[in-house]
Amino acid sequence: MKHGALLRKISVVGVSAACCIALVGCGGTNYGYTGGVAATVNGAEIQEDTITKYIQDFRTSSDLTSDDDWGNWMKENSFDPATVRDQVIDYYVENELKKQACDEKGITVEQSQVDDEINNMKANYDSDDAWKQALSSAGLTEDQYRESVEAGLLDKALEDAVAGDAATADDSKVLEMLNTYYTMFNGAKKSSHILFASSDTEKAQEVLDQINAGTLDFAEAAKQYSTDTASAADGGNVGWDAINSFVTDYTDALDGLSVGQVSGLVTSDYGIHIIKCTDEFTCDGKATSLSAYPQEFVDYISNIVKDQNKSTAYSDWFNNYKAQADIQNNDMPENVPYNLDMTKYDNSDSSSDNSDDSNNGASADTNADASTTEGSSESSNEQSSDSENSGQ
Repeated sequence: MKHGALLRKISVVGVSAACCIALVGCGGTNYGYTGGVAATVNGAEIQEDTITKYIQDFRTSSDLTSDDDWGNWMKENSFDPATVRDQVIDYYVENELKKQACDEKGITVEQSQVDDEINNMKANYDSDDAWKQALSSAGLTEDQYRESVEAGLLDKALEDAVAGDAATADDSKVLEMLNTYYTMFNGAKKSSHILFASSDTEKAQEVLDQINAGTLDFAEAAKQYSTDTASAADGGNVGWDAINSFVTDYTDALDGLSVGQVSGLVTSDYGIHIIKCTDEFTCDGKATSLSAYPQEFVDYISNIVKDQNKSTAYSDWFNNYKAQADIQNNDMPENVPYNLDMTKYDNSDSSSDNSDDSNNGASADTNADASTTEGSSESSNEQSSDSENSGQ
C-alpha cells in the first residue's frame, strides 16, 4: 500500500476497515504537542494535538520519523505539511459532522451490535493473546478499536436513515449490467459438496463408494455426513463459483467436472470434500430478459445496483449537509513537529529521472484520492458464501 493512500479523505469508516483507519491515528506515543484548536465544526472543536497525533503516528508506523524521509515522502506524493494537515483535519471534520447528524436524528448503536462486530473480528485469531497482539501491533487498545467499530456502525445507520429509500434497482439497469459483465458469468458452475474432517478419510471413501454405486443420494449424504452444517441443510449446495469464493483445491476439482459428475476425494486445508457439479451456465451477453440468467446472478447484480444508488444518494446528502455546516479551519502552528521547510526537498536533484516518474504516479494517486467522493460509503459488492467457514 502506498503511503499516500493512508492520508486520503475518508469520511465513512466501514466496520471491517475501522482497524485499518485507526492504525495511523491511535498510537500511544507522546509527541511534542502545541495545544490549541485546529478547526471547529458548528462550534465543536477539533484539537490541534489530535491532528498532530494522527500525523506523527502515521510517520512512526510508516518509518518516516526522520525529517529527510518525511520531507522526501511529502515531495514524492505532492504534499507539504499544510496539505497533509488539511486532509487529516477534513477526516476529523467529516467524522464530527456525522456524529452531529446522528445526534440530530436520534441515531444510536446498541452495544450488543458493537460486541457482535468485535467478536466476529476476534474469531479470526486463534487466541485472546493473538488478538491483543494484533491490536498492539496496530498501536490500538481494545477501547480504541471499540470506538472505531461503533463509529462505523453509526455511519452505516446514518446512511440507512438518509438514503435507505434509494436502495432500488431497475430491472433494465440490472439486465444491462449482467450483459455488460457477462464474461464473469459465462462458464460458471454450481456445485454441492460433502465435507469430512481431514482425519476421516475412511468414512469419506465409504460414503463416496455408496454415492457412486447409486445406493446413497448425494443430497441425503450431505445432510447426514457433512461437517459443513450451513450447506448440509440444503443438500450440500454451495452455489455458483462466479459469485462465491472457494479454495484453489476445490475450484480445481470443480473445473474438471461436468454437470452431474461427482469428484473423488478432494483434500484442502479445511478437510476432505466430495464435490458434485450440479449446473453450468453459458451466455453471450445478448440476453433480452432477466430470466435468461440464474436468479442468483440477478440478485447479485441487483444488490450491487442498489448499493451504488444508495451510496450516491448518501454522498449527495452528506455533501449538502457539509456545505451548510459552519466549518472553520485555523492556521497551522509553525512549531508542530511535522512541519518542515520544503524548499530543501523542492530543490533536490536526487534521482531526477526517477523523481519525475514517481511524482507523476504520486500525483495521479493523490488526484484519485482527492476525487473520492466525500461522505460516500463504499458499497460492499461481495456476497458471503454460506459455506465459507467450511473452507470453500
